[in-house]
Amino acid sequence: MVTLADDPAGVWAAGLGVGGLFLLLIVVVWQFAATWRARMLATREDEYKRLAVKYAELLEDNTEILRRYTDELTETRRSVASMERMLRELD
Repeated sequence: MVTLADDPAGVWAAGLGVGGLFLLLIVVVWQFAATWRARMLATREDEYKRLAVKYAELLEDNTEILRRYTDELTETRRSVASMERMLRELD
């Protein structure tokens, strides 16, 4: 009876086959991990873009609020200045 250990070519073929299978599995796992990482990075980038858009909207809102407060403050200063003039005229 002939065993695999008696045939050097069979041993080499089996070794190369097993090595090739392990190499293939390593490449498949590596590519899966690289794809997963790329998807995570793309998702993170989308989140950053959404945050940037939200920040721009909030900045515009704050600018509008600041403009309104500035207008109100200007009007209040005018009213106070008018009252001060009336009080000076009464004295």
